[in-house]
Amino acid sequence: MPDHVPAPPDDELRRTWHGVRRELRAEVPDLTFHIWLEPLELAARRGGHLFVRAPDHIRTWVEERYLPLLAGATRKVLGNDAQVEIVDGEWALEADDDQHAHAAPPIAGPPGDESFLNPKYTFEQFVIGDGNRLAHGAALAVAEQPGQTYNPLFIQGPPGLGKTHLLHAIGNYVQAYGGGLTVRYATAEMFTTQYVTASRGGGMPAFHERFRHADVLLIDDVQFLAEKMRTEEEFFHTFNALYEAGSQLVLTSDRPPGELDALEQRLRERFACGLIAELEPPSIDVRLAILRTRARLDALHGVPDETLAEIARHVTSSVRALEGALIRVVAYASLRGQTPTPELAMGLLHKLYPRPADAPPSLADIQSATAEALGVSAEDLLAHDRRPHLVFARQVAMYLARELTNESLPAIGKQFGGRNHSTVMHAHRRIKANLESDANTARAVDGVRGQLRRPS
Repeated sequence: MPDHVPAPPDDELRRTWHGVRRELRAEVPDLTFHIWLEPLELAARRGGHLFVRAPDHIRTWVEERYLPLLAGATRKVLGNDAQVEIVDGEWALEADDDQHAHAAPPIAGPPGDESFLNPKYTFEQFVIGDGNRLAHGAALAVAEQPGQTYNPLFIQGPPGLGKTHLLHAIGNYVQAYGGGLTVRYATAEMFTTQYVTASRGGGMPAFHERFRHADVLLIDDVQFLAEKMRTEEEFFHTFNALYEAGSQLVLTSDRPPGELDALEQRLRERFACGLIAELEPPSIDVRLAILRTRARLDALHGVPDETLAEIARHVTSSVRALEGALIRVVAYASLRGQTPTPELAMGLLHKLYPRPADAPPSLADIQSATAEALGVSAEDLLAHDRRPHLVFARQVAMYLARELTNESLPAIGKQFGGRNHSTVMHAHRRIKANLESDANTARAVDGVRGQLRRPS
């Protein structure tokens, strides 16, 4: 190696590591990436030699199983002579190496000249249900005809329901089929950081070129623009420039525009001038479909469907929590050499997602308790199977759903395989009428109530 190899600037180091991570992500299933590769950090670079820091609990496994993959990804980014070394948390550059190498800065965000779309966030991988059908359809229409329909498109909903997935799916679709249209993706925090850096360092022309000349601009979590006056001003002018040029704008937020009180009124008005598409939490059948899709895409052939059903019953808050629970269950079982059984999932998830003692049960809780107490499966409660014992179990679950939750009749029916409100009403009346006269009905209801009272 020649003397005095110039130290690569911070942006180059960030770009190098993001490039390596992108190559890794494209090569392995999401589950593998999240468990074994996402925790890795770039410690330093000396020419074409990367030093990658791995946490203690996975370092040996990464070295044995994934070092060739990591080396291959690095060669794709830095060239055929590039090398990789796995180091521990205590490792640091030697003092006499400073002129030849450069420690990597914290990777706080991507450099400004790349789209950074996740190639695995596509429309094909998005599981459609009643709670996201409008948002999915609008996103696909925008991707197929940017700037011609639903401009701007504002996708809103609680965290973890798929807003970012749809945003990346639009970008990936346009990059693949848009005939060379320019896509720019950024979170609100990335937009702010890049704006502040550009305004302090004389880089505003390049910043404007990047954001005001895009054919499709995708901005995630616009609620975080609030109370950043100069950034709001810049984004207002960026929005106007793109809108007047006929470029497509797609924005996401955890709230609708009218509830973003901390944002300037003129921005809220512009956000609301197109289509607002809401994402709602998925029903249990959609949650199960999401898990089955993840298991198929990540080649998790050893996970029983009953385990997926247990996860779907237990984790109700978001798609992100659902996929995170699957990762935890599989990783827990793998590290201990066990099979990811429904019992293992139940024990682990009760610890990770405990329900407050005074909280009313959810519909998923009731379905899970009914399945456990009456010896049926969660799928049986959702299916249109008319065998008497399944009809009875389904009616018991619907009765308790009506008694123990504040859900409406249509909402309950929707969670039981898309049944209508009259079916739920009939089930409630029948079980209620039989409680005093039929001991079997009383035992079944008490059994499910007892299952619901079991400590998490």
